[in-house]
Amino acid sequence: MAYDVLRAVSDSDAYANLLLPTAIAEASLNPQDAALATELTYGTLRRRGTYDAIIAAAADRPADAIDPAVLDALRLAVHQLLATRVASHAAVNESVNLVALTAGRGASSFANAVLRRVARESPGDWLARIEAAARSDDERLALRAAHPVWIIRALRRALAAEGRVEELDALLEADNVSPEVTLVALPGLAEPQEPRRPYAVTAFASPGGDPRLALSASDGAVRVQDEGSQLVALALTAATPLRAGERWLDLCAGPGGKTALLAAVARQNDAFLEANEVVPTRARLVRNALRAVPGEVTVHERDGRELAAERPEAFDRILVDAPCTGLGALRRRPEARWRKSPADVSELVPLQVGLLTAAVDALAPGGVVAYVTCSPHLAETTAVVEEVRRVRPELVELDARAVLHGVAQSPIDLADDGRAQTGSAQLWPHRHGTDAMFLALLQRPLDTTDAPKEG
Repeated sequence: MAYDVLRAVSDSDAYANLLLPTAIAEASLNPQDAALATELTYGTLRRRGTYDAIIAAAADRPADAIDPAVLDALRLAVHQLLATRVASHAAVNESVNLVALTAGRGASSFANAVLRRVARESPGDWLARIEAAARSDDERLALRAAHPVWIIRALRRALAAEGRVEELDALLEADNVSPEVTLVALPGLAEPQEPRRPYAVTAFASPGGDPRLALSASDGAVRVQDEGSQLVALALTAATPLRAGERWLDLCAGPGGKTALLAAVARQNDAFLEANEVVPTRARLVRNALRAVPGEVTVHERDGRELAAERPEAFDRILVDAPCTGLGALRRRPEARWRKSPADVSELVPLQVGLLTAAVDALAPGGVVAYVTCSPHLAETTAVVEEVRRVRPELVELDARAVLHGVAQSPIDLADDGRAQTGSAQLWPHRHGTDAMFLALLQRPLDTTDAPKEG
């Protein structure tokens, strides 16, 4: 099962966190086998770069010169040999048989030779060997922490902007640990259970780690959602005092988790919510997520920039959960670190700026837009906000840290970026136990008639 998921990730750009749970359910695996399949899949995906370097050294050829189907089997075997309690002879024999079934006897002889070389040395010995061949300190860290060099540098810069660069090792380590399951109880429709999460009033942990019982009994009012995602949605609703009759918009709504939370809060406060998602399959997920919330929420299927441009000054609160690289969720989507590149950032930034700029123009006077990304990359976060504020100088940036402090149930460590009484907020896996969600809150002044616009 783990091998099939790895092949789908390699061949079809599939997401393991979507494929694996379905495969486990269809196979009716017992808890022990389900846990093993999960560890084999996610562990192999997380440390793929490190394992490829070890495989290349043992095979005496570059990893990308090995047949992809054979390479995935080798990665799976190396993870068992170096990072699990699976017996070495079992890991080698089962993996060689797997290669024979999928790629033939000749390939299985090659795999057998490679894996027996790997099995002869300890994990520490292999790590020392591949680190010795690294060309820089960052390359050595990349091999040790199983992150591409460009991501390590981006994370270092983001932490340095907060004066916390010494936390880099802790962050990289947190990215390589499976996150605990966090649930959301939609306000007014469900109550959070014990054990509670520390910050969001809606967040709690799944008793025993298996959320299926809580989910099945709630009819959609309880669902899996990272606490960071809950916090940024709640922050939008708390940024300014709520008034009955407000109109809200979730501009990039798919897959709908934040939309459902906003809909539940809107229902409690006599507000009206609309949602938009440009991808039809994701729009269907949004509609499905909203089924648990009584009342009607219109879900548009439009380019968010066009939709916002057609609705000037129409909304009091807008969530722009912008498409991003997803570098803040590497513990949850481990394959993303090997799938993304710096070019993705360059392609996404103009879209992020365009969506936020359009949202600002769709704000009513006094309205607030929350700009959110599941990425701490400075080009996708503060740089986007600064560019939009450059062309819309009338905007007021609210203190997102103060708002998060206000919605959090317990003290939350949000580093200061050096700007007094204003500024964005960055959540972190190692510090908060959440995805690395970024939040900025921009308010349109009540009177903008005299404010100049540039560009």
